[in-house]
Formats: sequence, structure tokens, C-alpha cells
Amino acid sequence: MQLTESLERALRLFPEKPAIVCRGRRWTYRHFYGRVCRLATGLGDLGVGRGDRLAILHPNCHYFLETYYAAARAGAVCVPLNYRLSPGEIEFVLRDSGSKVLFADPAFEMTVNGLKGRGLPPVIWTGRGQHLKGDLGYEEILERASSRPAPTLDGESLAQIYYTSGTTGRPKGVMLSHGNVCTHALAAIAELRLSDGDVWVHAAPLFHLADAWATWALTWVGGTHVLLREFDAGKLFDLIEEEGVTLTNLIPTMLNIMVNHPEASLHDFRSLRLLLSGGAPIALEVVRKIVETFHCDYVQTYGMTETSPYLTLSIPKAHLRTLPPDAELRLRAKTGREFLGVELKVINDSGKEVERDEAEVGEIIVRGDTVTKGYWNLPEETEKTIRDGWLYTGDLAVIDEEGYLTIVDRKKDMILTGGENVYSIEVENLLYGHDAVLECAVLGVPDEKWGEAVKAVVALKAGTAVTEEELIQFCKARIAHYKAPKSIDFVDTLPRTGSNKIHKAALREQYWQGYGKKIH
Repeated sequence: MQLTESLERALRLFPEKPAIVCRGRRWTYRHFYGRVCRLATGLGDLGVGRGDRLAILHPNCHYFLETYYAAARAGAVCVPLNYRLSPGEIEFVLRDSGSKVLFADPAFEMTVNGLKGRGLPPVIWTGRGQHLKGDLGYEEILERASSRPAPTLDGESLAQIYYTSGTTGRPKGVMLSHGNVCTHALAAIAELRLSDGDVWVHAAPLFHLADAWATWALTWVGGTHVLLREFDAGKLFDLIEEEGVTLTNLIPTMLNIMVNHPEASLHDFRSLRLLLSGGAPIALEVVRKIVETFHCDYVQTYGMTETSPYLTLSIPKAHLRTLPPDAELRLRAKTGREFLGVELKVINDSGKEVERDEAEVGEIIVRGDTVTKGYWNLPEETEKTIRDGWLYTGDLAVIDEEGYLTIVDRKKDMILTGGENVYSIEVENLLYGHDAVLECAVLGVPDEKWGEAVKAVVALKAGTAVTEEELIQFCKARIAHYKAPKSIDFVDTLPRTGSNKIHKAALREQYWQGYGKKIH
């Protein structure tokens, strides 16, 4: 099974159907397929073949989708780059992956040209970049492409390497095979009932698997891809309305911005049938606002780069669909039950499965055909993470009698204060219930008496005000006092990762600087 099968099927069944809508331009599946084939043969003309790595530094665009598919057709390995990385981090990934070429958008011209004197690969510009010696133009490659057969691949062939953020040290390249990604795409089609009537908007970045998985699944069923270059709530509202978008997957911070946007009520969202949230836990109050704002189905997802990505979905079982509205909403806000093709357990420190009582906390471990074989050039890291065929996620959760998980924290984010465990997500979810709180992060900070003290970092909604003491008392009235923040810092905005999640590691480093521990 190889990824190009999805595009070949779409060409056979939907040749004249709209495949891509990008910045006012439209391509049918016939046109899309032709460009992918020419790019793949053009890569071959450049000496890029089976097993070679090619990197892409680009916002969401039709070029990104074409490069994903052309790499697969050429037998090459795509290395999507987080364009929010520093030049030094980008250089590290290019060198570590051994990428043979780099596709780049002219928006990153200064960064790329600044690296060119360091022996990095030639650049293929997708627009009017300032070409240096050895650089090439994307459209020129398509025009000059010769004809050559595509290599024969199997499910074990490497398809992509996604580099993690590197907050625990050097970035790790997660290797995903054609089989991993194909299996995930087919499972997502079944779970989410995707069809040729679906229109997906790529609003989360395509360099991140929160969105990139849809490249393959939507194509397989002949759906339409709509591209938003970078997330902007107002522009996304317009695209949903204008293009009849039916579904997408967004990061919780994006959804939180959207439901609090002043223009949200001015748009027609009737085309939406489903909104998925993934990449980070989400508060119940935010889920409630999503349903009230968009009037469509909602599913919480959980996954990892290492698992292609989905591990769970909060889709209710048939007999749970008659729950009262508030109970069903709470179910949909849970992390969810295991994804098709995934075997999942929650285990305690002794390696035994926890009780299904939503009380005992354990680590999530998983196995299945969507799980990575390991990390690029890091066999020791692979052995630490994958043991006896099970991938240890580092995520802590409880599980209910129906098999639905609720993540309570990352192992590294759990706060130990005065001998008591405090799970940061519980406190964050509570703070999101306050009318003045737009977004927040909770973490442990150094404390001479308690070892760690609970601190909240909070951004308020425009036009609202609340004091530190008022928020602390709000928490103490609803949870055990030791769990409530002992201090709160107010900020205009919280730091973000490249995928637009709240960057808790950066906050932790800020507060723990000089203590030599708890910096992940």
C-alpha cells in the first residue's frame, strides 16, 4: 500500500471534480494529478529518488499538497519544516535528515539565503525568490520534466519524517511509512464518514499532522481541499461560507479565538457538518461555545506525531447518543475512545491497567499499524519510547467504564506540591469557566516551602477585568485549595508553538531558569 494510490483513485473516479482551491485558483483532480506527476519526474531529473529526503518550508498552499504527493510518487521522503523555527533549528533539521533539496516559499527568502553558505541543499523556490547559484524555480521544473516510471514501493517504505519541537533537547525525527499513513487515512475515512461531498479547509499548518493527515484521506474519497495560507479567524470564516466547507481539524487555541471573535455571529456556517479539535486538551466551556457558535457536530481528538496521528475520538457510541445534552457535551469533551486500528491501554506504575473508574491515573500506551517504527538516527530514543511493541506516550489519563479517556496531564507537566499531585489541565479547565479568561496555562514554579507552587498565566478577554485574588478564590471555591493557583501572572498573549498550541515549555523555562530542573 502506497500513498499515491489515493490520488490515482481520485483521478479515476473524479477527474473533473474540484480538487484544490488556493488563493482564488482552482484545480481539478486531473490537473492536480498531472502537476504531481511532472514534479515527481522533475525530482528524478534532479537525482532525487527512492529513499532520498526532500524538505519543504512553506505556508499552506497547493505547492505543499503537490510536494507531499510528488515525494511519495518519486519514492522520496518528505520532511515538512516548521517555519516558525529559528534559522539554526532549520539548519539542524536539514543536516540531520540529509535532505537533498529544499522547497521554499519566497516569504522565507532571508532565512534560506542566510543558510546557503553552509553547504545546505539547493533550493526550489515556489515563487519569485532571489535565486542564488544552484537554485531552481518550481514551475520551471514542471515545464522541463521528462518522462520516467515511478518506483515500486511497499507499506514499509519510508514516506515522511516529522521533527518534534525539541523542547527536551535536540529535535527528534519521527519516521512514518506509507503503511502507517495509508492505514490512518483509511481509518479516518471510516470513523469520520468522509466522502466526495466533503470540503476540507487546511487552516492548521500542513507541516503538522493535526492537519496533514487530511491530505491523504480527503483525496482518497475525492473531497475538495481548500487552503488558508495561515490561520486568521476572519479569513477562515469567509472561506467556510464561500466554499461550503464541511469539516476541518483545528487546534484548541484556534477554536478559542474563533468563538470569541466579534464577527463570528455575522457568518453563515450551515455548510459545516463537523469540527474536530486536536493537538492539545480542550476545556468543556470552550466546547460548549463551539457547539453554540457553529451549530454542527463536534469531536475531540487525541494523537501524536508518532501515531500518524489519531489515537482516540470522542464520537459517542450508538447507545450514548440519547444522553441529555449536557451529558453528551461532557462526553464529547473527553479525550475519547480508541481510534480504529489502535490498541490502547492506560497503565499504572506497576504496568497493570488502571480501574475504569475515572479516578485512577495511569500512562497511555498504544500499539497498531499507525505507530512509527522509531526516530530517525536515534535508536536509543526509539528503545526508550517503544518497549515490547508498545509506544509509551508520556500522557497521563483516567478511563471510564465505556472506554473513554480523559487526559489529565503530560507526565512532565504534573505539579508536585507539598507531596500532592496537581494536574495542570484540571486547573486550566476550571479557569476557562471564568467569564474574563480568554486563555491560560498552569504550571509548577519553584517554591522553598512546597517544592513547587501552582501558578497560572492568564490572558483576559478584551474589555474584561479581574484581580489575581478574585481568580484564586474562584478556583478555591470549586477545587481543593492545594490545587488552586498560589499566584497568577496576567499577560497580553501566551507564547505559541509552531502549530499554534500554547507553549508551556517556554513558560516553564522562564520560571525555572537557574534551578537546573523541571525544564522540558
